[in-house]
Amino acid sequence: MNETDERKNCRLKEIRKINGQIEVVTGLRIGANVEQMEISGLDNPILRNPSNKEPYIPGSSLKGKMRHLAEWYHSELPLPSGDLVNNCMTNGKVARVFGIAAGEKAIGPTRTIVRDATLSKGDRERFKQGEPITEVKTENSINRLTAMANPRPMERVLPGVRFDFEILYRIFDTDDGGKADEENFEEVLLTAMALLEQDYLGSCGSRGCGQIRFIAKDGDSYKPGILVNGIFRELPPIKVANPTTEQIA
Repeated sequence: MNETDERKNCRLKEIRKINGQIEVVTGLRIGANVEQMEISGLDNPILRNPSNKEPYIPGSSLKGKMRHLAEWYHSELPLPSGDLVNNCMTNGKVARVFGIAAGEKAIGPTRTIVRDATLSKGDRERFKQGEPITEVKTENSINRLTAMANPRPMERVLPGVRFDFEILYRIFDTDDGGKADEENFEEVLLTAMALLEQDYLGSCGSRGCGQIRFIAKDGDSYKPGILVNGIFRELPPIKVANPTTEQIA
């Protein structure tokens, strides 16, 4: 089947809703642009909703980081030409799930829609009451020759703060009964979410920022995991080969 045929025979079969909360484990920093510096009075403020000043996580940040991790995990990395390795622009799992830029090539509509993640109800109330949900962390860049310190304050969301998130996953029947998208739901999207828990979101991840975890309500309590169409489930384990003693040596 060529690309034109796939678009012609592409039929929406199902929309799956993934939701829950993103819990900040270590200070989360998603930086704002320079135009917002005057709002917080900081050189490095976090991104906030301009209408109510609440921190939020852009869907673009969440989706972009998951795609980045999935491309490395599945060896489907972009090339300088703009294509993906192993002809993944047309048959790759990651491109199919997260979409590609508009152009001549097509693999159908993007399967994944990621909403902006907003403060949870409890943390929104805390914020309205004036309780701190952010901090200003100061780091020092030290000149190795003169030992002169150059302090740089940056704003972060405090550990323990939670954001409500929602992801929609669309399953299309491209004359396969939706089989490919069904498989990619687990192998690509949910695996990317599990990879994100082992990595970081936002900036300064190598310096302690950005560790998060996905949690969802199971019964009367929140547990590590997500809701898929209202049903609780855990994220899949990450399958990464452990090096042997000889390889480490």
